[in-house]
Amino acid sequence: MISRRLIQVAQFGAVGLTGYCVGHVKNKNNLVDNSLEIDGKIIQHMPGLPIFGTVSAATPYTESGSTRVSQIMKYGFPGMDNIRSYDDFVLSYDRRNRVPHWVFEHLTKQHIEKNDQVDRSKCDFTPDESIHPFFRSQNSDYKGSGFDRGHMAAAGNHRLAQKHVEQTFYLTNMAPQVGEGFNRHSWNRLEKHVRKLTKVYDNVYCCTGPLYLPRKETDGKWYIKYQVIGANTVAVPTHFYKVVVGEALDGSLDMEAYVMPNQKIPDETPISSFMVPPETIEKAAGLLFFDKIHKSKLCKINGRKVK
Repeated sequence: MISRRLIQVAQFGAVGLTGYCVGHVKNKNNLVDNSLEIDGKIIQHMPGLPIFGTVSAATPYTESGSTRVSQIMKYGFPGMDNIRSYDDFVLSYDRRNRVPHWVFEHLTKQHIEKNDQVDRSKCDFTPDESIHPFFRSQNSDYKGSGFDRGHMAAAGNHRLAQKHVEQTFYLTNMAPQVGEGFNRHSWNRLEKHVRKLTKVYDNVYCCTGPLYLPRKETDGKWYIKYQVIGANTVAVPTHFYKVVVGEALDGSLDMEAYVMPNQKIPDETPISSFMVPPETIEKAAGLLFFDKIHKSKLCKINGRKVK
């Protein structure tokens, strides 16, 4: 069962379920039998081969992955589903919900320092063409929805190069977030808190993602309900999590874990009120975070010494 603390956070708010739409692919009469039209492009279907293939900034993870991937994922992968590696962060993409399962970052002081060569205003939200068109989210899904395109890997965490910050604007790194009172305020404060941890620790490892938590209805039963937006039915998470590990120069490790409801939160609400035991997030998300770190190696969890 989900712990009482996480259920309390879940009860902070929930989102409703709206209409569901599905896209479709159809053959044209003037096409040969083994051809399809997808997003206006004619694609030939060869037996034994996938019907879609392309190249973009994201690269599927391989065991011989780059040194940077090894640095980011030093303490283990939460899961191995549809992993994409960018230049400065790694994510697992949820093709059904069109949002990430999780996004992993490794931060240092250098990553967050002001860099005159980096200009966020030049970045555009862009679909990632390395994802099959059946499973992509599009900017049109967010238009008129009332939700922000919420970064999982925060743009402010990747200031080493313009390309790094631009890659955080791929829609694979986004999930629908309430704007006023959440994405632009409370969630932003949590992102700033994570950046401030680089003043305390030499290395900060951050895993971020969505949750879909249950809510007790009037009939006394528990249900998981969430809204979807756009023609591609992008899921609107009920909550979001961050699990953070700070690594000091002497190798000592501390962990913090947060769950925040995807709704307007009063400005005076302290970030610490959203701390939860990390194992409750693991159970709710179906993921194991930092599984290469034995609990005995952690000095503190959520500011309390580990016994």
